[in-house]
Amino acid sequence: MITMIREKENGETEIKESKTNIVKTGGKLYIAGEYSVLTPNQSAIIKNIDIFMQAEIKFSEKYSIYSDMYDYSVTLEEDDGNYSLITETVKTVNEYLQLKGVDIQPFNMKITGKMEKNGKKYGIGSSGSVTVLTVKAMSKLYSYDISSEEVFKLSAYVLLKRGDNGSMGDIACISYGSPVMYTSFDRNFIKEKMKNSSLSEIMNLEWGYKIEKIYCPEKLEFLVGWTGIPSISGKMIVEVKNSINSDFLEKSEKIVQNLKKGIEQGNKKTILENIGENGKLLSLLHKKIYSQKLLELVESAEGLDICAKSSGAGGGDCGIAISFNRNDTEKLLERWESRGIELLYKSEL
Repeated sequence: MITMIREKENGETEIKESKTNIVKTGGKLYIAGEYSVLTPNQSAIIKNIDIFMQAEIKFSEKYSIYSDMYDYSVTLEEDDGNYSLITETVKTVNEYLQLKGVDIQPFNMKITGKMEKNGKKYGIGSSGSVTVLTVKAMSKLYSYDISSEEVFKLSAYVLLKRGDNGSMGDIACISYGSPVMYTSFDRNFIKEKMKNSSLSEIMNLEWGYKIEKIYCPEKLEFLVGWTGIPSISGKMIVEVKNSINSDFLEKSEKIVQNLKKGIEQGNKKTILENIGENGKLLSLLHKKIYSQKLLELVESAEGLDICAKSSGAGGGDCGIAISFNRNDTEKLLERWESRGIELLYKSEL
C-alpha cells in the first residue's frame, strides 16, 4: 500500500492510500467463421483461451507504463511506437471515464505475460488482449463498474481509430471472457462516423454487431495445437480476402449457425460434420491456409473420435481439435508430438 499526498484546490492536503489492483485477460481462437466474419453481418464462433496477460495498476505521482514485451517503461506523454497501442487505449479510457464523472489521476501500470515462446507469437490475439486488459485494469483502478459491452466498444474504438481492419471478433471474445458467437458490423461505417463524432456519441451509437455467449452441456475436450511457425503474412491475408465470394459467405454462415446449435445441444454428429465442412471450405478458399504442419495437425485426428481444423488466418500458428473420447485425446497428443506439434492449451469446450 502506497500513501499518496495531494493538495486540493482550496490548499488543504488530502492523504490517499493507493493499493495495487490486479487484472487478467486471456486470448482467443476461432472455432469457425474466420475470414467470412470480415464481411459485415457474417458470424463466427470464437473460443476464449485462458493463457493470461496480467496488469498490476496503482495510483502514483506520475504516469508510468511497463510491458515485459520491452525492456523499458514510458510515460503517457512519450511518443513511443512500441507502446502506442497501450497509451492510446489509456487516453481513450481517460476521456471516457471523465465523461462518467470520474476524477482522473496518474497511475503506474505493469503488464506481464507474453503470448509467445522463444520470440514466436502463439497467434491467440495478444494485441486484442492487451487493449482489453488496459480498459479493464483502468476500470478496476477507479472502481468503475464497466460492462462487457463497454469494454468491447472502447477496445474496438481504439483499434478502429488506429486503422485496424480486423473483424473485432477477438475483442468480442476476450471482452466477454467466454465462447461467443459474434456477428460483425460495418467497420467502415463506424470509422466514417468517428471522423465527425465525439467518443460519447460513438459509444451511444448502435453499431450493428451481435455478441452471444454460448455453452456446451457436454464435457467435450477442446485442444489447441501450436505449429511453432508464423501464420501467413499480411500481404497473403489480403490475397485470401480477395478470394472471398458470396458462395463462401453463404456456406460459412450456414456452418456457423448449425455449429452453434450443435455445441449448445452437445450434438456430436452436428459438431463433427460442421467442423469438417468449415475446414474443407477454408482449404478451398486458398491453398496457403493449410500449411504442411496444419495438414498434419488435422490428419492426426483421422480414425479417432475427434474433429480438427486450422484456426484463424492459417499458414501456421494454431489449429484446434474437439475430442469426444478421452482415450482418443491421448492418441491425438502422441501423434501431434511425433509431428512436432505442441499442445498449447486444453480445456472443456
